[in-house]
Amino acid sequence: MGKKIVSVEFIPVNVAATNWSENTVIVKVTDEEGRYGIGEADGPPECMKAFSEIETEHKWLTNLTEKVISREPIEFRAIWDDMYDASRWIGMRGLGLFSISGIDMALYDLAGKQHNLPAYKLMGGAQKEKVTPYFTLYPSISADAPLREIIEAYRPLIEKAKERKVNALKVVVMPNDKVTDKEVVEYLRELRGIVGYETDMMVDFLYRWTDWQAARWTLRQLEDIDLYFAEACLQHDDLEGHRRLADSINTRLCGAEMSTTRFEALEWLKQAGISVVQSDYNRCGGITELIRIGELCDLYGAQLMPHNWKTGITSAACRHFAISNRNSKYVEYLHPDFWKGTLITNLTENEPQIVDGQIAVSNKPGLGIEINKEFFKKVTGRDL
Repeated sequence: MGKKIVSVEFIPVNVAATNWSENTVIVKVTDEEGRYGIGEADGPPECMKAFSEIETEHKWLTNLTEKVISREPIEFRAIWDDMYDASRWIGMRGLGLFSISGIDMALYDLAGKQHNLPAYKLMGGAQKEKVTPYFTLYPSISADAPLREIIEAYRPLIEKAKERKVNALKVVVMPNDKVTDKEVVEYLRELRGIVGYETDMMVDFLYRWTDWQAARWTLRQLEDIDLYFAEACLQHDDLEGHRRLADSINTRLCGAEMSTTRFEALEWLKQAGISVVQSDYNRCGGITELIRIGELCDLYGAQLMPHNWKTGITSAACRHFAISNRNSKYVEYLHPDFWKGTLITNLTENEPQIVDGQIAVSNKPGLGIEINKEFFKKVTGRDL
């Protein structure tokens, strides 16, 4: 039998921002024998910590840790459901689900350590031997830079991807309103020429449009360059626009990266007709909820490729979930070979190498996370 949980800690981590905020919240869940599991939650660190310290008022406004302490971490679904019900007064979306995500991730790490099993076995077992990522490439350059400069900033990243024999990669269209849709088409055509056609290419449009017909025009111009998918085309809550766009293009349309819970994922699948669901590991409700979302994707013929933009902690969860998830060809992956953010390069120590475009999954107990404890103390002011 696994030992019971005695503490749940939310540890804010703040670092100077680069292109995107790198701040995160590490969640540490400890059992009565001193073993601990590590997870990660998204959201403003101080707000997340404050949410984790909310005082209990009644059964629908209960501090989440009360539903975790004295439980065995392997009771994933039971603990998840109790946390969800206990926070329904203020937490069934937003910070509440972000917090649950971090706790849930840590439970898989701790339960694996208790039972001497890699986390993917606790997620149902491996359905693949290795992870095949699409690597998100984001050059360190201003969003207002001329497109020519952005293309040149992409060139060394793409060449490095070719050296690593990656199977797929994702580029972005910077959120610059001064750039016309016609210019976007020319920009992506040139990037496709650099990438070549041996590699699948995805595009993140970073919520460029409020008009689904403008998005349709652009994507139709790009059909001959065979984009694997189009991400973040329209505003997040525009489900009707997504439906109309999905019905009018041949490219796979993504959605739901900012969503929480299987209930929102179901709305996207039924109402928006998207082909790729991108619910986030540390926002949607965690691994337990992603397993449920994956079952919905099976029913609706969609791929589940969770959004992944945090640290090596989430990358570890990504690797384990990826080989247990049968319905996706690729998984988004942020790798320090392509992104030199402070946390992604320093917080964890065991980032696996890219070999022929794939990444192996550790068989160590839990998620196999190794924290750089010296760096951790530097950025948090405390020992792990």
